[in-house]
Amino acid sequence: MTDLISVNHALLRILSEFKTLPAEKIDISDALLRTLAEDIHSPFDLPLFSNSSVDGFAVCASKDLRAGTRGNFTLPVIGDIPAGVQTTLRLNRGETARIMTGAPLPEGADAVLPVEDTSYPYRDSSAPLPSEVTFYRFPAVGENVRPRGQDVQKGQKILSKGRKLQPQDIGMLATLGLDRIPVIRRPRIALFSSGDELLTPGIPPQPGKIFDANSYSLGLLAQREGAEVIRLGVARDDYQAVLDLFEKAINAEADLILTSAGVSVGAFDYVRQVLEDHGEVKIWRVNMRPGKPLTFGYYQKVPIISLPGNPVSAFVGFLVFVRPVIAKLSGLEPTAPPTLPVMLEHPVLSDGRESYLRAVVQKSPQGFIARLTGHQGSGNLYSLVQANALLIIPAGVKSLPAGEIVQAWLLDNEPLPVLEKFE
Repeated sequence: MTDLISVNHALLRILSEFKTLPAEKIDISDALLRTLAEDIHSPFDLPLFSNSSVDGFAVCASKDLRAGTRGNFTLPVIGDIPAGVQTTLRLNRGETARIMTGAPLPEGADAVLPVEDTSYPYRDSSAPLPSEVTFYRFPAVGENVRPRGQDVQKGQKILSKGRKLQPQDIGMLATLGLDRIPVIRRPRIALFSSGDELLTPGIPPQPGKIFDANSYSLGLLAQREGAEVIRLGVARDDYQAVLDLFEKAINAEADLILTSAGVSVGAFDYVRQVLEDHGEVKIWRVNMRPGKPLTFGYYQKVPIISLPGNPVSAFVGFLVFVRPVIAKLSGLEPTAPPTLPVMLEHPVLSDGRESYLRAVVQKSPQGFIARLTGHQGSGNLYSLVQANALLIIPAGVKSLPAGEIVQAWLLDNEPLPVLEKFE
């Protein structure tokens, strides 16, 4: 296997060929999980004006010796301040005004007493305004007041370039009054499978044929990572058929062409032949299991990653190589997979390649325990369905005993099941 390139070397070489895509402005309602293309600074203070955090009565506490004291204090009510209006009211010492949550403080006011601490405990703004109200205590300066700029100062950086926007981020952008958000354009990935044996789901089974799984699993993986997928279908085992789909990918202005099958050494593996005739092959065959016959190159200056045809090999190859590429195109920092140390429940055999073995990881009183999900053949997709992790066995290792600690790449965010006993 001396002619095989290491996984890490292959990944670094592939990533070096990509750069972040250009920016575009999109409607704020479409910005979820998109990557910010520039820093966002606040155009104004937040809150925009000092306002009340409760329904109550505003006073000028800083000029009143009763501030912060208990007792009964009766004050004349000189006005009403609902939310959503600009008030011209001015309060002097010894006066109060009814105020609703979110309403701007009138000039002179610097504290608010909640209605439940007064003789007029009505929150409904349609309730008649009393001529006077008794306070059961006097609020301290600043009590129940949200001062201007308390949350955000004008010019303050709120969100940084490269952030993957979450719902709370979008709420913040809306609070800033922004409706068009600068984000990195979604990567456009042209996807096709190849092979005369492939059928589209929905067609009755036929002798010698199998159903195409990769078009669906790879396409959905790419969508989950934020890419726009251009589905080109299945190419027959024919040189011209493969060439035609490459041309369709070019016409669709793809940023990356992603294929499965057709890159091995078989007589009908035409993807690699087309690349050699009309483009460039830069990487072929990686020291990994499953997924050795991975190819990276270019077709008419458009990068292409060709994954093996076996569904588990294609799935693992996507996670290891394509996922980081989509991140880089999207303006995100490619990151290592989320792993944790786990103990092997039973011995594990490998073949010396860096291996990604399907497993179930569970919590136990001894820590995290891992067991393989059956046969590890690269065509056995059901073992991947059963798995919640991939065990990473380093290159050069051919066997590990039960109890050995290895790294597990968790496949989802679901809570790990609990193993009550471990023998």
